[in-house]
Parts: sequence; C-alpha cells; structure tokens
Amino acid sequence: MISVYGASGFIGSRFCNLYPDEVVKQDRDERKPRTNDILYLISTVDNYNIHLNITLDVETNLKVLCEVLDHCREHDITFNFISSWFVYGEQQLPASEEAHCNPTGFYSITKKAAEDLLISFCRTYDVNYRIMRLCSVMGNGDTKTSSKKNALTNMINTLKKDEEVYIYDNGTPLRDVMHINDVCAAIKLVMEKGNLNDVYNIGSGQPTAIGDIVGKAKLYLDSKSKIQSREAPEFHKIVQAKDFWLDVTKLKSLGFQQTISTDDIVKELCAN
Repeated sequence: MISVYGASGFIGSRFCNLYPDEVVKQDRDERKPRTNDILYLISTVDNYNIHLNITLDVETNLKVLCEVLDHCREHDITFNFISSWFVYGEQQLPASEEAHCNPTGFYSITKKAAEDLLISFCRTYDVNYRIMRLCSVMGNGDTKTSSKKNALTNMINTLKKDEEVYIYDNGTPLRDVMHINDVCAAIKLVMEKGNLNDVYNIGSGQPTAIGDIVGKAKLYLDSKSKIQSREAPEFHKIVQAKDFWLDVTKLKSLGFQQTISTDDIVKELCAN
C-alpha cells in the first residue's frame, strides 16, 4: 500500500482514483505515514507567492516536508517525492536528470531545496528515495487553473467563453506536456521499477509550441476569441525558462509508453 500525501490535489486525486486498491490517503494535517511506501505531492504550485505571502513556499515545500520526514527514520521506508521541471531553470535542452539545476523563483528554489533536504535525510538515516520531476500536466479535472497555474488549460477555458486570449511571444515558447493519466502511470511505473535513490524525469520528451496548442483549441471549439500576442512580463522572464522539454530516456528504459497524444489532450479539454 502507498501512503499518498497531497491526495486532494489534481495529480494526487487522479492517482488515487486510478489505483484505489493500492493507496491510503493521508489526512491534510497527518504527518506520520500509515505505510512504508510514500508518495509525496504536497506543494505550492507557482512562483507568484512572493507577491502576497513570501513565506508560503518555504512553509509548504520545506517545513511540512521536514515534519513528515521526522517520522521516516526507519530503514524500510521508501519516499517517492514529486518534483517539477521548474527546478532546472535555464538549461541545454532536452534537460537530463544529470543537468546542473539553476532554479529561479521561490517555488522553483524551494522545490530543489526540498529535493536536497530529502537526499540528505535519506543518506543520514539510510532511507530509500526516488525523485520524479514532472513536465506540464494537462487533462480534465484541474479545478484551480489560472494564468499562474496550468495556464494552457486556463487559456482553453477562456477560448470557450469567446474572450480574448493573450499568449507570450507569438506563442513560440516550447513546453513538454503530458496527460495526467499518463503522468500517473509513469509515477506508478517508477515506483515499481525505478532505481532507488535516483531521479527520473516524467514527460513526453517532445517540445510543443504553446501557440500550436492554443490554435488547435480555437479550431476545435470554433471559438470567436481573438488571440493576441504580448511580450512576457519581466517577472515571468525571471522565474521561468522561455523554452523547456525533458530528456525522458531513463523513463523509457523502464518500458514507459505514452498513450494520450497532445492533440487528444486538447480535444479532451475542448469537449468539456
């Protein structure tokens, strides 16, 4: 059985729904794991908290993690930690797990710090871990999309309302996107077959232009929205790489195969 921390979030809830007989949902304020296999998804979701609550990323991504780790000093614990592509920062692409990370932004920095704290803790107490760095995750069911979180889905929702959509740099920025069901399947595979004490990228490994996704959605929806280009704000440039996709060689070596194409993701989001 797998103790899932963050079971109410977009990815955590889908994982629990896909594998209901294999999970134990940890309560929001529960720190001690109920099983020895842990899937940890508790996290903030964007770099914008610096403007409204400057300590939120530290409290959520580091303090809560340490409170959970405090109950994980037994050697038979395996701590599977969900991280983000944001930890890489500007990179030679595709970004491999061996790349030197250069995160910018409070969310990105604290996610990388969380990885480092986990590794140090596990080495100190001879506990096993895996770290999984996810691409941009899309699909139905994310109820908290915004211009800050899952912006692509938020743009599609705006197209449905025939309202203006703004994209940066004529839609040329590239992203690695994958359907949430494929992401959950990849997480499960890494937990079952991935090397202990190792890092795995989870993504499609393919760059897709943001403008292509938005353009397809407009076509499928027959939306009357105008798509306007604007230059990315300076803060956005500071905290996020313009282009990004992952090297997923290690994931594919485990036998992973993506089942839902980017085109099918867009069609799903447009149909609902």
